Amino acid sequence: MMPIIGATAGEEPLLGTAGMWVIGFYLLALIGIGLVGRMARQENSMSDFFLGGRNLGFIVLLLTLYATQYSGNTLIGFAAKAYRSGFTFLVALPFMMGIIGMYLIFAPRLQRLSRKYNFITLGDYVQHRFNHRGLTTLIAVSGIIALCNFLVTNLKAMGEMAFLVTGGLLSEGQGIVLLAIVILIYETLGGLRSVAWTDVLQGVLLVVGCTIIFVATLVNLGGISGAAEQLHEVRPDFWEAPGFKQCLGWVSTAMIVSIGLALYPHAIQRIYAARSPRTLKRSLQVMVFFPLITTLLMVTIGVLGNIAYPGLSNDSSEGITLLVLKDFAMTHPAAGWVTIVFVAAVFAAIMSTADSALLAIASSATQDLLRPLTNIDDQHRLTLLGKVISTSVMAIAVIFASNLPASIWQLIQIKTELLAQTAPALLCGLYFRQLNARAVLTGFLVGTAFTLFFLVGNYFAPDSIAHKPFGVHAGLWGVILNFGLIWWIGRRTTD
Repeated sequence: MMPIIGATAGEEPLLGTAGMWVIGFYLLALIGIGLVGRMARQENSMSDFFLGGRNLGFIVLLLTLYATQYSGNTLIGFAAKAYRSGFTFLVALPFMMGIIGMYLIFAPRLQRLSRKYNFITLGDYVQHRFNHRGLTTLIAVSGIIALCNFLVTNLKAMGEMAFLVTGGLLSEGQGIVLLAIVILIYETLGGLRSVAWTDVLQGVLLVVGCTIIFVATLVNLGGISGAAEQLHEVRPDFWEAPGFKQCLGWVSTAMIVSIGLALYPHAIQRIYAARSPRTLKRSLQVMVFFPLITTLLMVTIGVLGNIAYPGLSNDSSEGITLLVLKDFAMTHPAAGWVTIVFVAAVFAAIMSTADSALLAIASSATQDLLRPLTNIDDQHRLTLLGKVISTSVMAIAVIFASNLPASIWQLIQIKTELLAQTAPALLCGLYFRQLNARAVLTGFLVGTAFTLFFLVGNYFAPDSIAHKPFGVHAGLWGVILNFGLIWWIGRRTTD
């Protein structure tokens, strides 16, 4: 992937010396939080390390859920997609709200079960409910693959940001390694407790950063009315009413993203880590409004970016947020702090997602895959094994991140559609007592195979195989097929 805005080594850094010191202090603060999290450890156990002792209160839970859901893709990828698609990408608003709706369907009930039976991962619930090690392993592997995808994507974004911030003094590879080390340090020290506490800081930065760049963009364009008039001249096509096919695509996207992103293993970790079902519900009820101060603002910035930078290529448009920010910094030199805050927010968003993905990979690999094979029950040894896995996975991810060929958005779509295939197993397992493992396993396998056929087939033969059959995401067709097979096989077995 090209650098976000096509910078080359030797160009003027995005931040001055003072700004770089601020970012450096921020990274040191994250390590400090990791140390505090280590000192707050109550016991050397899987539950304490991977779930923060199951004691996250309202504010911490709200902000860690928020910081985890909104990654660097929100600040960079969403704006870039909106730049290219126009107002049609406002679909991002309902699908981010839809994720919270999905949480409310299953999260409180799952949280109560997790406390009763001491679940660490989603795989623990699947094994407890269906008692089928093959099904548990497949769902765990599917989640790990999606999380590795997520981790590599965010590491790549970290490297690009480090390159831009330093003007090429740090290469992308060096930036990836540096930030990966910082994440490993504070995560290994305090586990989810440290990650959640860093998310509080990162969540605040995210809200402030989105608000600041939105206001700065409007100021530069002469307010809302001035921006609307200029946009109508530059991109009149953005104001055209969408057709049926486009509306169908909106519905398809909103549904698959709402289902898939709610099933992220690191989101499940936070559900388990809530102090109580009441705390979890309160956090989700407040979080449903957060897309209005994050997603909506970034989509608007991407759309308005067409005024100052019309006709950017797909690669160049990936950096529209930072281009708009640079314009503001040039026309308002006294407001250089705006750039510093936003850059810190981007780093915060990326790192909060990457550290959560890494922790979830380690917990699932340890609990769902290795523990059944090794029969290790000692909590200290299992926790240590999880830390070793974290370090190993991060090292491999750093290597892959240096050679990432696809855009952030394409990768987001692939992993989301695969994760969505877990939803029927979880939802049907929670609400239908007589459901058996054979029905769920068949539905999961067929739904996943169907989805992969179209996603992989479209990659190798885009002219022959569509990734959206009849305008609907392949993953959504897979979910429908998945649910249908569970119902059909389950009904026959019951009869």
